[in-house]
Amino acid sequence: MAAPAEDEQANNTNSGAEITEKVTFRSLGVTDVLCEACDQLGWKTPSKIQQESLPLALQGKDVIGLAETGSGKTGAFAIPIIQALLENPQRLFGLILTPTRELAFQISEQFEALGSSIGIKCAVIVGGIDMMTQAIHLAKKPHVVIATPGRLVDHLENTKGFNLRALKYLVMDEADRILNMDFEAEVDKILKVIPRDRHTYLFSATMTKKVAKLQRASLQDPVKVEVSTKYQTVEKLQQHYIFIPTKYKDCYLVSILNELAGNSFMIFCSTCNNTTRVALMLRNLGLNAIPLHGQMGQNKRLGSLNKFKSKTRSILVATDVASRGLDIPHVDVVLNFDIPTHSKDYIHRVGRTARAGRSGKAITFVTQYDVELYQRIEYLIGKQLTLYPSEEQEVMLLMERVSEAQRIAKMELRDMEDNKKKRPAGGAKNADDADDTEDALGVRKKVKKSHGGKPGQKSQGNRKMSKRH
Repeated sequence: MAAPAEDEQANNTNSGAEITEKVTFRSLGVTDVLCEACDQLGWKTPSKIQQESLPLALQGKDVIGLAETGSGKTGAFAIPIIQALLENPQRLFGLILTPTRELAFQISEQFEALGSSIGIKCAVIVGGIDMMTQAIHLAKKPHVVIATPGRLVDHLENTKGFNLRALKYLVMDEADRILNMDFEAEVDKILKVIPRDRHTYLFSATMTKKVAKLQRASLQDPVKVEVSTKYQTVEKLQQHYIFIPTKYKDCYLVSILNELAGNSFMIFCSTCNNTTRVALMLRNLGLNAIPLHGQMGQNKRLGSLNKFKSKTRSILVATDVASRGLDIPHVDVVLNFDIPTHSKDYIHRVGRTARAGRSGKAITFVTQYDVELYQRIEYLIGKQLTLYPSEEQEVMLLMERVSEAQRIAKMELRDMEDNKKKRPAGGAKNADDADDTEDALGVRKKVKKSHGGKPGQKSQGNRKMSKRH
């Protein structure tokens, strides 16, 4: 459980901010039992955001923290809440609102790791999981609730006996993303049913107009702490672009995966459908890719993430649901297969690699339709990306195999859609532990049979690629 926290914390020391050696958690006012917990998690020195915000938070002030993902924000709000809980034990003490389900589970892990010696209880309340199971967890009155706004409102309106009238701490993490995802109405409803005399921490990567409005509505005499005003990427990250025609994107993707075989990859796509299509196509070429996107069930999403974290899969194909906050320490290469529409998302995507002082590589695919978006990214980060070298003739040799894999992937997508329509509610086969692309194997076997091979048999070229991965 310590691993994600440790990697986020370790990355802080490489975020471009100078950290004074003499500053310790103890010197900031953190109690001994929590100093020991930080030490066990490998948090040797407070990060810049923690140095700035912890003394203020421990004095009981409301805090606005502006810092990038991976800067140690979770520790900055978890430590004061747990310390206050030690002094005044109470159920339903803190509420943390986050934009995504995966981030909610990660924050819960860090709370439980920090509070393991005092037996802190957390409940994660997110969509995609049975409401009744969550209602049972809430009935046990955990100390801290970590939730996405939509599902929390569902429980406040429909779960008998559940309320947050005794709440002492509210945290809005990644507030800019919460508001960008149109959770404003839900946040307003939550603010109306929790006490006004609470402590509030608002953490955001950017101070947008919506965040400023939320600050006025929810914080009392807040102190603003700003760690990084300039959008930047870490120095050890090698950033490249590759300029190619749209119709050959898949070929270039397979070529790069083949060339850099042995590394672990995160491939970012713009839509859920394209994420599934790319994962299926790569599987058909013998590459062990796994998808992660918002239309997958929660168990499947966590399953994909765990398989990638445990290195049983070396390629994670994802939408921007995986671009923020997730700590996966071993990502070697980030591929922006679809260029992000919002330039700031580029920073978050490439921040999945070159973490904790390691080096990393990011390659952005730029087609004839993406030039303006690409120029915005260069303007935002204040540097020009270098051209990634490629041999067009070598890439085109893959065309035949990639076209066949694309054709099978389209058939599998159609088959998956048909199965979803036929499938009775709650009757998904292996729904808890397999992603949809693994269920598509049946179509693949039929296709292989029709080509005269044994079911599931790979072509000679595919076998070579599979071995290298």
